[in-house]
Amino acid sequence: MYTEFDFGTFGQEDESRIVYIRQVSVEDLPDEVRDAAEGAAVLYAVHSADGERLALVKERNLAFALARQNDFAPVTVH
Repeated sequence: MYTEFDFGTFGQEDESRIVYIRQVSVEDLPDEVRDAAEGAAVLYAVHSADGERLALVKERNLAFALARQNDFAPVTVH
Protein backbone atom coordinates (compact mmCIF):
# COMPACT_ATOMS: atom_id res chain seq x y z
CA MET A 1 0.00 0.00 0.00
CA TYR A 2 1.39 3.33 -0.99
CA THR A 3 -0.58 6.55 -1.30
CA GLU A 4 1.21 9.15 -3.41
CA PHE A 5 1.62 12.76 -2.33
CA ASP A 6 3.35 15.39 -4.42
CA PHE A 7 5.90 16.73 -1.95
CA GLY A 8 7.01 19.23 -4.62
CA THR A 9 7.33 22.55 -2.81
CA PHE A 10 5.53 21.37 0.33
CA GLY A 11 7.28 22.72 3.40
CA GLN A 12 9.30 25.30 1.53
CA GLU A 13 6.97 28.16 2.40
CA ASP A 14 7.85 27.78 6.07
CA GLU A 15 11.00 26.71 7.85
CA SER A 16 9.56 23.51 9.33
CA ARG A 17 11.01 20.44 7.68
CA ILE A 18 9.69 18.09 10.37
CA VAL A 19 7.10 15.44 9.59
CA TYR A 20 5.53 13.04 12.05
CA ILE A 21 5.25 9.29 11.58
CA ARG A 22 2.51 7.44 13.41
CA GLN A 23 0.93 4.02 13.32
CA VAL A 24 -2.68 3.97 12.15
CA SER A 25 -5.15 1.13 12.60
CA VAL A 26 -6.60 0.17 9.21
CA GLU A 27 -10.04 -0.35 10.78
CA ASP A 28 -10.13 3.38 11.61
CA LEU A 29 -9.67 4.40 7.96
CA PRO A 30 -12.30 4.95 5.23
CA ASP A 31 -13.49 1.91 3.25
CA GLU A 32 -11.54 2.75 0.09
CA VAL A 33 -8.29 2.95 2.07
CA ARG A 34 -9.07 -0.29 3.91
CA ASP A 35 -9.60 -2.04 0.58
CA ALA A 36 -6.25 -0.75 -0.71
CA ALA A 37 -4.47 -1.90 2.47
CA GLU A 38 -4.50 -5.47 1.11
CA GLY A 39 -5.03 -7.21 4.44
CA ALA A 40 -2.68 -5.10 6.58
CA ALA A 41 -3.86 -4.44 10.14
CA VAL A 42 -1.82 -1.24 10.53
CA LEU A 43 -0.35 1.38 8.24
CA TYR A 44 2.08 4.20 8.90
CA ALA A 45 1.05 7.78 8.25
CA VAL A 46 3.33 10.68 7.45
CA HIS A 47 1.87 13.95 8.78
CA SER A 48 2.91 17.58 8.40
CA ALA A 49 3.44 19.74 11.48
CA ASP A 50 -0.13 21.03 11.18
CA GLY A 51 -1.56 17.49 11.13
CA GLU A 52 -2.23 17.08 7.41
CA ARG A 53 -1.78 13.46 6.34
CA LEU A 54 0.73 13.41 3.52
CA ALA A 55 1.15 9.69 2.92
CA LEU A 56 0.14 6.21 4.08
CA VAL A 57 2.52 3.28 3.71
CA LYS A 58 2.62 -0.32 4.92
CA GLU A 59 6.01 -0.27 6.59
CA ARG A 60 7.45 2.04 9.23
CA ASN A 61 10.89 2.12 7.63
CA LEU A 62 9.29 3.10 4.30
CA ALA A 63 7.56 6.07 5.98
CA PHE A 64 10.91 7.28 7.31
CA ALA A 65 12.63 6.69 3.97
CA LEU A 66 9.90 8.60 2.12
CA ALA A 67 10.27 11.56 4.46
CA ARG A 68 14.06 11.62 4.21
CA GLN A 69 13.95 11.20 0.42
CA ASN A 70 11.96 14.44 0.32
CA ASP A 71 14.37 16.27 2.66
CA PHE A 72 12.13 16.14 5.72
CA ALA A 73 13.19 15.21 9.25
CA PRO A 74 10.84 12.44 10.42
CA VAL A 75 9.97 11.94 14.09
CA THR A 76 7.76 9.30 15.69
CA VAL A 77 4.43 10.16 17.33
CA HIS A 78 2.75 7.68 19.68
